[in-house]
Amino acid sequence: MKASKVAYKPVGLAVGALSGVLAGGVFKQVWKTLGHDEDAPDATDEDRTWQEVLLAATLQGAIFAGVKAAVDRAGAAGTRRLTGTWPG
Repeated sequence: MKASKVAYKPVGLAVGALSGVLAGGVFKQVWKTLGHDEDAPDATDEDRTWQEVLLAATLQGAIFAGVKAAVDRAGAAGTRRLTGTWPG
């Protein structure tokens, strides 16, 4: 394994945690914008419809994946600017 990849591991973990927090906030705002005042439903919420549960899960997954990819890419690009090598 390349030294730059090993050195980037702790940075990647920290950036990953930050992206999870950021994605959670984005999802909550998007869910409210869609007209839902309540928290997003869990899969086991008896009072929610299948459609609502699946919509929330799909939307949440897409937002988390998009934010994670953007943050990971920005972290790798920043590492390249600082060290001159790509961490991946």
